Amino acid sequence: MSLLAITSSHAATKDEQIAERIKPIGKVCIEGEECAKNAGAVASSSSGPRSGEDVVGLFCNTCHGTGLLDAPKVGDTGTWQARLDGLGSFEELVKSAINGKGSMPPKGNCADCSDEEISLAIEHMSGLKP
Repeated sequence: MSLLAITSSHAATKDEQIAERIKPIGKVCIEGEECAKNAGAVASSSSGPRSGEDVVGLFCNTCHGTGLLDAPKVGDTGTWQARLDGLGSFEELVKSAINGKGSMPPKGNCADCSDEEISLAIEHMSGLKP
């Protein structure tokens, strides 16, 4: 009888260990549900656009810092000016970045960048103004 008690105790411990290892690490709580009352404030994006320097540092510098995949380099105003001249206006240059150009995906992998932030990033990289 004592062997059965030891075996079932060991099995319960194993089950508890397994349950602990596979338990969820978080919980989804949707606004309006009871659990949302205890949730902290959600970060707001209303603080304004990120600076061009911040956007470039986070999303653009890998290619535009080195010229990777024929990307115009940060600070190479001549190359940027040639691109602007080919497109006709600063606004068209911004549109080409928003839509993607060559090897660059739309918005250069900054899916949450606003059009204004893309424009600020181009200003920072190129030294050109709209």
